[in-house]
Amino acid sequence: MFGLFDKIEEILKDFLISMVEANLSNMFNDVNEKIGTIASEVSKTPQAWNKDIFSMIRSLSETVVVPIAGMIITFVLCHELITLITEKNNMHDIDTFIFFKYFFKMFVAVYLVSHCFDITMAIFDVAQHLVNKSSDFLSTSTNIDVIDTLNQLKDSMKEMSLAELAGLSIETLLISQCMNIISILITVILYGRMVEIYLYCSISPIPFSTITAKEWNIGNNYVKGLLALGFQGFFIMVCVGIYAVLVKSMTLADNIHAAIFSVVAYTVLLCFSLFKTGSLSKSVFGAH
Repeated sequence: MFGLFDKIEEILKDFLISMVEANLSNMFNDVNEKIGTIASEVSKTPQAWNKDIFSMIRSLSETVVVPIAGMIITFVLCHELITLITEKNNMHDIDTFIFFKYFFKMFVAVYLVSHCFDITMAIFDVAQHLVNKSSDFLSTSTNIDVIDTLNQLKDSMKEMSLAELAGLSIETLLISQCMNIISILITVILYGRMVEIYLYCSISPIPFSTITAKEWNIGNNYVKGLLALGFQGFFIMVCVGIYAVLVKSMTLADNIHAAIFSVVAYTVLLCFSLFKTGSLSKSVFGAH
């Protein structure tokens, strides 16, 4: 009789262990997949992320926003000319060289507006080069070794009682669902950054039309914002690298509960850090 109960208990323990392993395997694989998604999404340029959206934004910028920027640049240049003349004692004390500077400034202003979209993409290309280099460096060091980790945890689970295994199976199931929610939040952060980049690009002719004006800081602040968005990708990759280093300690944990919750804590920390990368990048580049 006692042998029968022992056999039933062994069957139940094997079932619960396999259930815990399945939950942990799904959780660790989801973490690895999400880290790979971060590296993949951040390393894409606006052109590569979605060609249809990029084409639409470029068309809007060149057909709708550029004419408005043309009117603004006309006003700015007229204001510059009037100011240039009046500040020289109503042309009583004037140097012909200032007109050369004015026409050069006019050329630069028109060139910036007519090529603003290409300049904007060039800024992102420079930032993206840095992101891609960091992505290559981190791509081989961010994954959790699922098989080795499960083997370590399996040895610990065999020593647990039936009640402990039942509690652990429920615990891992709930944690796995929480990790799915965190995965969705990370996706929202990545997609939100790209949408913000497209919004910035769509209006680029107007800020570029004011860059040559002394009194207007719109263009300078806009370029700072572009740099902040571009280099936000680098900060995201640094967060992923920090996460990779932290998560390595999980495989060395002797306590199975501590090991699991350490992964959850580090993933929550990663999600929170990704939320902060936007404000951090803007702070570094002085964008507001």
